[in-house]
Amino acid sequence: MATARTDDEIRSEVSKAYGSRVKGTLARADEIPLVQANSCCATETATEASCCGDTTSDIEITNIARLYADANVSDLPSTVTDVAFGCGNPTAIAALKPGQVVLDLGSGGGIDCFLAAKMVGETGRVYGVDMTPEMIALARKNREKVGATNVEFRLGEIEHLPISDDSVDVIISNCVINLSPDKDQVFREAFRALKPGGRLQVSDIVWTKPVPDEVKDDMEQWAGCIAGALVESDYLGKIRAAGFTDVVSTAAEYPGGKGIASAAVVAVKPGGVPSQKLTFEAATPGACCAADGSDC
Repeated sequence: MATARTDDEIRSEVSKAYGSRVKGTLARADEIPLVQANSCCATETATEASCCGDTTSDIEITNIARLYADANVSDLPSTVTDVAFGCGNPTAIAALKPGQVVLDLGSGGGIDCFLAAKMVGETGRVYGVDMTPEMIALARKNREKVGATNVEFRLGEIEHLPISDDSVDVIISNCVINLSPDKDQVFREAFRALKPGGRLQVSDIVWTKPVPDEVKDDMEQWAGCIAGALVESDYLGKIRAAGFTDVVSTAAEYPGGKGIASAAVVAVKPGGVPSQKLTFEAATPGACCAADGSDC
């Protein structure tokens, strides 16, 4: 059995893993033009820059299409879509409005920030926070490419957000919170940053059965969104413990009966003007999070 790691060791290993995944894309970021990108394996850099490995572009086109079926990603460069490691489309479930302030936890290359920026418009603002320096560097290059003047990327941990109290309308996150070794602190920080009446709306990986012991301390599976994921009821319990109300989750289990699911979760910070009640379905599982890599 693998040796148990400290929280700092887990964060360091996860950051190194994702920094390595985007290294190739970051090195070529200035050379890759702003062109239509249909897939996270659409360029020759995908194998070294993403979890896609040697999968065919048709498979990855299907993956991007099913996660972002209702979103316009055709104007985003491959330096954005190549590093889209999510398991859902939180901007779709967030029902964002013009003028809102949005925070993306673990913003990566920026795909969900750029989609959110379109929805909140010039009068809105989008902040992306990521702990991996290579991700922030790539996201900032991508921002310049797409001309998203209402987006700002900040280096930091989602357990210690570089965001003011009561300043955000909606927090989104896409297959990231599972990577944190201190999810209680993540949800407390999210609660702090949200305005009263603000919404937490995330896509994430959860377990539908107890996490196997042999998985829990496996760092490769931590970085793969598996080892750090919680049983769905525990995940929702931590959100409620942070102070959120109206907590709802809709989960779609991955095929194969391994007990891993992609969940769409919504919760509200009490007070203020209540947000509209939303109904939504979890995204069809995809992206980078199957334990054996079969869905990558």
